[in-house]
Amino acid sequence: MPAFHRRLGAFSAALAILAATSSGALAQKKYDIGANDTEIKIGNIMPYSGPASAYGVIGKTEEAYFRKINAEGGINGRKINFVSYDDGYSPPKTVEQARKLVESDEVLVIFNSLGTAMNSAIQKYLNTKKVPQLFVATGATKWNDPKEFPWTIGWQPNYQSETVIYAKYILKNKPDAKIAVLYQNDDYGKDYLKGLKDGLGAKAASMIVAEESYETSEPTIDTHIVKLKSTNADVFMNIASPKFAAQAIKKMAEVGWKPMHFLNNVSGSIGGVITPAGPENAQDIISSAYLKDPTDPQWKNDKGMKAWNEFLDKYYPEANRTDASVMYAYTVAQGLVHVLKACGDDLTRANIMKQAASIKDLELDGLLPGIKVNTSATDFAPLSQVQLERFKGGTWELFGEIMSGDVGG
Repeated sequence: MPAFHRRLGAFSAALAILAATSSGALAQKKYDIGANDTEIKIGNIMPYSGPASAYGVIGKTEEAYFRKINAEGGINGRKINFVSYDDGYSPPKTVEQARKLVESDEVLVIFNSLGTAMNSAIQKYLNTKKVPQLFVATGATKWNDPKEFPWTIGWQPNYQSETVIYAKYILKNKPDAKIAVLYQNDDYGKDYLKGLKDGLGAKAASMIVAEESYETSEPTIDTHIVKLKSTNADVFMNIASPKFAAQAIKKMAEVGWKPMHFLNNVSGSIGGVITPAGPENAQDIISSAYLKDPTDPQWKNDKGMKAWNEFLDKYYPEANRTDASVMYAYTVAQGLVHVLKACGDDLTRANIMKQAASIKDLELDGLLPGIKVNTSATDFAPLSQVQLERFKGGTWELFGEIMSGDVGG
């Protein structure tokens, strides 16, 4: 064999060895604390008790969904170990539970923990520890800050853009409105209020005639409603979590106050808010949606809704199917499963954030048609579109186009 061919043969053999070792390196499994060949440990914090305990169903639904995933073989052969703790909707307790999950349980990520003030209390800690704070269950605008907080990523459409959309609607349909605002006195309430003012622009000062804040420690908000009614406002912006939103709707009926009523999306649940308040008291309330409403007959034969019902039949039969929080939890759990599958055998925290920030046009069972999940390295807001809805009879009726609110300032 000529020397040239011998050299070429040796070169080809060397290339083959190099290729084999490279593919071996590529196929190598990579893990951070909380993941191994058989398990992925996911941490979660929910208000199973306290003033926001209506949201506890989110954690219960997620636990049921991960049981379904495990029964079907897990994620790339690994089972999800879901560790969820109660913080009673109290930031100091959230800090305690986050430390326990990271330092003692050694979870890979903290997923979908609920509440703006609660996530704010643990954001710096998790970012310093480089633990993903993934798909937080709050729509505060601050979660979309990849530069300052590269380990925190939101999920639902943000609060400010939601009230920007309501403001646009008011300016178009009731330009001479006198607006009364009830809001929760924390980051969540203030974020919504800022969006309303941004959306109204220069007219905010003259159109907003009253702002009443309440504390979550208050047993009832009846006195706030009576006070707001006395302003003779003809538009009411109800920025309240479920328990207080239901109280507001009920009290307004009692005192005979019937303004144009906007209800923030986080309290749009028929089972969790409208039923306790009395559907007869909620007629014509306007809200916004990005998820399919399980009570809406138009989704009866929808493929995604059928899958949701089959999941609940088997894994969470006692769930209240009129509670929008159950659909929310199912959808965000599907989002997490998508990210974990995309990670393949590289279950490092850095790769989880990389995959969570590289979602393209993801459609999930519970999202309204036309609404898709999209993220990038510079945009940590997975969902940014909503559609307006009005409560009629016993259900929400969607109207208008899919909209996104541009957040100013």
